[in-house]
Amino acid sequence: MKVSGKIIDLHNREVYAGEVLFENGIIEKVNRTDKAPEVFIMPGLVDAHVHIESSMVTPSHFAVAAVKHGTVAVVSDPHEIANVMGTEGVKFMYRDAQNVPVKFCFGAPSCVPATSFESSGAAIGPKQINELFENGYVSYLAEMMNFPGVIYEQEDVLQKIQIARERNVVIDGHAPGLMGDKLKKYIAAGISTDHECSSLEEAKEKASLGMKILIREGSAAKNLTALAEMINFLPGMVMLCSDDLHPEMLEKGHINRLVARLINIGYDMFDVIRAATVNPSLHYNLNVGQLKPGDPADFIVIDNPQNMSVLSTFIDGKCVYDGKDTLFTSAKIDRINNFICNRISEKEIEVRNNGTKMRVIVAQNGELLTSMEYVSSGNEPFIIPSVGKDILKIIVKERYHDSPPAMAFIKGFGLKSGAFATSVAHDSHNIIAVGTTDRDIVQAVNMIVDANGGMSVVSDNESLILKLPVAGIMSDMPVSAMAQSYERLSEIVKSQGCLMDAPFMTLSFMALLVIPELKLSDKGLFDGKQFAFVPLFID
Repeated sequence: MKVSGKIIDLHNREVYAGEVLFENGIIEKVNRTDKAPEVFIMPGLVDAHVHIESSMVTPSHFAVAAVKHGTVAVVSDPHEIANVMGTEGVKFMYRDAQNVPVKFCFGAPSCVPATSFESSGAAIGPKQINELFENGYVSYLAEMMNFPGVIYEQEDVLQKIQIARERNVVIDGHAPGLMGDKLKKYIAAGISTDHECSSLEEAKEKASLGMKILIREGSAAKNLTALAEMINFLPGMVMLCSDDLHPEMLEKGHINRLVARLINIGYDMFDVIRAATVNPSLHYNLNVGQLKPGDPADFIVIDNPQNMSVLSTFIDGKCVYDGKDTLFTSAKIDRINNFICNRISEKEIEVRNNGTKMRVIVAQNGELLTSMEYVSSGNEPFIIPSVGKDILKIIVKERYHDSPPAMAFIKGFGLKSGAFATSVAHDSHNIIAVGTTDRDIVQAVNMIVDANGGMSVVSDNESLILKLPVAGIMSDMPVSAMAQSYERLSEIVKSQGCLMDAPFMTLSFMALLVIPELKLSDKGLFDGKQFAFVPLFID
């Protein structure tokens, strides 16, 4: 077979008229020609780090959408489903991915549960990590979020790292804000990447010490603008990733959007495209072709690098997207889940005033990081939300046992009425809700309890739920259908005054304890800097 166009040759850093000849899934020749169609041929794109579960669809449905945007391979950490279902969740993701041509590289979740300060549905220790490698379900050790465990040499953490080192596989990192001597010790343990940098200074220090920097631009965390200069600083140390990508974003674009954006800003085209193709393929030892003879015929045809509109996608020599349709279908699955809890009442989420001040979580649009603010608790016997001051109630209800909910207060969402809730709540995926009244919060939570997982919104006019029957965090609907349903819920939340671009995604990270500063688990308010629980009230 033959495809003609302008070849983007990343290895010789040139563009020329040519043709790609391939047979039996392998590129035989890349020839120069006198003329070629006004299209460009380049290696297929790789997402260097993503949690498929955050798209709220299964891997095979994710693949159907991703190839439309030129993605041929995905480095995926099944950490989210592992926190719900343990190794059975990892195996579920692997089996589903085998039904589609996209090249999935799954990692062994290294932090399940992410911390001991929350309730999760499962635990994965060194024994389970080893079994996942032994049986071929995983190819690298996924993000080591417990960086204090590395630095202070926690035994089970070091055992997991040692398993990976003995197999000579990649160990991914996750160390927001870590710098100096502690960073050096973290890297010395064998950890090779970080996708949590939020400043150029942090990224440069980590890269100068040998750590690969994954520039992340997802639905909630957006660091491309802050870190783009890394393309000029150390282009060989940079990869591009989405990390967490909700369905409406995936429907509109994937890594191709980041490539186009960086090229249009003015960064070198070859360096940018390498960050989305060659760099992750080499680092993770992926069997993904780089448009060279003898490579797998994994490539895409685009209109031009400035737009990155994909005209066709080839994987192993087969056209999987023809510019109009994806030429394969998703797999049928047997749903798995782990959801055991009862409905809650308004009485259970009352907050009795027990001090002169209280700690309030301060959320920021587009950031996983939060800050903390001290607010007067007033003189009333019970604390209720203050819409005028944008101080809303936030609760987390454990889904694996019938435990009492944890309560706190939060600023930044801007909600003027109603409530919304989700069972997609990193990392343990308990139910998290925020709202303006206890009545609305309870209704939003109970809708999810009744459905055994989902996302809900309660407004003055209606109450809606998007059910997530696969582990309580995913649907078996196509991305397009999920995107439509999810966008409808998000728009209702925004119509109630919410200031967040991605309300549900941002809410889901308010339970992510490993990202400072102040978060809420099902066990209470947690200070991510002290790495300890703190009381809601202070004298």
